[in-house]
Amino acid sequence: MAEKNKTNGKSRPRVSSFLRGTILTNEKVTRQFPFLVFLVFLGLVSITNGYRSEKVIREIEVLQDTIDDLRSQSITNSAKLMHMSKPSEVVRKVEQAGLGLREQVRAPGKIVVSKRRKK
Repeated sequence: MAEKNKTNGKSRPRVSSFLRGTILTNEKVTRQFPFLVFLVFLGLVSITNGYRSEKVIREIEVLQDTIDDLRSQSITNSAKLMHMSKPSEVVRKVEQAGLGLREQVRAPGKIVVSKRRKK
């Protein structure tokens, strides 16, 4: 049974060595320490990237809501402007203001100028 636990004269680390902390002094583990630090660094970068992307997504949603509100205001203002610029509305507003202007009854005519030659 003792032969099964040993490979090439070296014993494999067990749970008890991990709990006692002696696994940190093992040569195999100390050689892998830079790789473990690199893995921890990659994990922190991944977590940071996840939080940053969630923040950007929230900002995009807020901006989309703002764009939708501004678009609806623009459509409303455009409709109000079209209503206010109708000829009947313009006449009504001029009468309310008391400017003394009257609506033209006949259509405007075209002025034709004949060309004269200089002599």
